[in-house]
Amino acid sequence: MRADVCLVEKGHAATRSQAQRLIASGVEWRATPRAPWVRVAKNSDDIPAAAEVRLLDDAEARYLSRGGLKLEGALQATGLQVTGWRCLDVGQSTGGFTDCLLQQGAAQVIGVDVGQGQLHERLRADPRVVCVEGLNARGLTPEALREACDAALCEVVEQDLDDNDTQPVAPYAWMRNGGEVADDYDDSDDAKEHEVEAFKAERAAKARARAEGSVPTVRKRRAGTEHIDITPQFDLVTGDLSFISLTLVLPALVPLMAQQGRLLMLVKPQFELQPGQVGKGGIVRDDTLYPVVEQRIRDACAQAGLVVERYFDSPIRGGDGNREFFVEARRAA
Repeated sequence: MRADVCLVEKGHAATRSQAQRLIASGVEWRATPRAPWVRVAKNSDDIPAAAEVRLLDDAEARYLSRGGLKLEGALQATGLQVTGWRCLDVGQSTGGFTDCLLQQGAAQVIGVDVGQGQLHERLRADPRVVCVEGLNARGLTPEALREACDAALCEVVEQDLDDNDTQPVAPYAWMRNGGEVADDYDDSDDAKEHEVEAFKAERAAKARARAEGSVPTVRKRRAGTEHIDITPQFDLVTGDLSFISLTLVLPALVPLMAQQGRLLMLVKPQFELQPGQVGKGGIVRDDTLYPVVEQRIRDACAQAGLVVERYFDSPIRGGDGNREFFVEARRAA
């Protein structure tokens, strides 16, 4: 079995890409308890299915993606304690930031991503997580987020068309018992002929609507989600966005922050600069551009009503080798 596939199969990694990073950090295997350990040299190395595997550095395995390690380092650098906090994760993707926030004690994480079907199933099934897909962070508003969260927690069902309880009692119902009628029988509650015919017509119309797919529908919370809080006010707004500048997103995020809330966003310089300023392969190679990016982020924060507390290097470089940063800010008084 391929080494990267083996790590996923044995539960050491959530994805093959994560497995490949673990292999780069160091993975060994042995066929029996007395056999010597064998170092995995490359992702395609063969590991017997029954072999014992151990990680020489499990840092990559702590979270579902490297994003979790980046945010862990940022939380340590800022001293932010997220225990019990409601958090918004913008650019949720596979869920590295979300995973980190939950492991650090966050009470809830609502995640937003423009993509579909990226969040890992383990987080998707976690009741503390609300996954909102197909929503662009640039267009976020409190109302739009609330509506999107409600839609994510609901299922669309047909309006109740079961009419058994409302079916009128047919005229001459007394005849069903062999025609025997008690002396005190009262037929005042029996339906009239026109009521029965109207009922039949209504039922036939609903049957046609079902056949045509035009039955009215309603949105109903899925079982177990009825009491999930979707108030669009958060103690912490964080995120890892690609292919868009934070300067375009920050104005939409500020109204989602609680009065004492914090913002902690990953800054990717390659998406904050002009195409001519970014080198081959999307790598920023000119160190003199980093202060330019920082000033742009600081200016954008000020214009959006944020006060920058810290701006610092990400503890881990981007997967493409780019140098990345974090900005911590709070709402202006």
